[in-house]
Amino acid sequence: MTAADNSRALIDMGEVRKSYNLGLPSEAEVLHGVSLQVQRGEFIALIGPSGSGKSTLLNIVGLLEGMTAGSYRLQGQEVYGLDDAALTLLRRSTLGFVFQFHHLLPAFTALENVTLPALMRGGHVSVKQREHARALLASVGLANAMDKRPAELSGGMQQRVAIARALVMEPALVLADEPTGNLDTASSDEVFVQLRRMHVELGTTFVVVTHDPRLAARCDRLVELIDGRIARDEAVTHAPAG
Repeated sequence: MTAADNSRALIDMGEVRKSYNLGLPSEAEVLHGVSLQVQRGEFIALIGPSGSGKSTLLNIVGLLEGMTAGSYRLQGQEVYGLDDAALTLLRRSTLGFVFQFHHLLPAFTALENVTLPALMRGGHVSVKQREHARALLASVGLANAMDKRPAELSGGMQQRVAIARALVMEPALVLADEPTGNLDTASSDEVFVQLRRMHVELGTTFVVVTHDPRLAARCDRLVELIDGRIARDEAVTHAPAG
């Protein structure tokens, strides 16, 4: 990848290191100089054994924790040195998240859960935002479940609500940490199909942490972490389109 390509990258990380318990006898470095570039519109699987640093790397990409050393530019903006307010603003304007556990609010309906990011950002939900949320729920097959609460939905349906919630503010990048890890095989396939379809329809960039080799093989690019280092970074030429 050329320097010019790097300058246009959505994510441009150089020699990122992350240590915990700095200055203590228990200090441990879990990321050892990770460099990663992600272009707009990519659909990437981040894989590796337990303890390899996948979730730590995803948390740094998602501005949920800082790095110990290195550089990280998100949409061309250097992250290092930004204060908490600036990081929060960048996170809300750029990123969407889907986790293994959907974290839906049990007292809210599916529609209210999807509009929650708009409520948190602006203090209210506009008519346009509510209609966008309805359209997203319909697009993931939940047109008839908008007024249902999480307890009335299956695990796969709840995760589809979480996908709609992650997309409602039209982020440039969605980070998904084991989004199918709590689901059976059929529900996992169903959720993954929705992720891929939204990627194709909206052009959103996805970075998906998964332990499931079946799902990783259906992504467009594979990045493998082993012991805090990138051991493999390659295109998955045989991935189907959805």
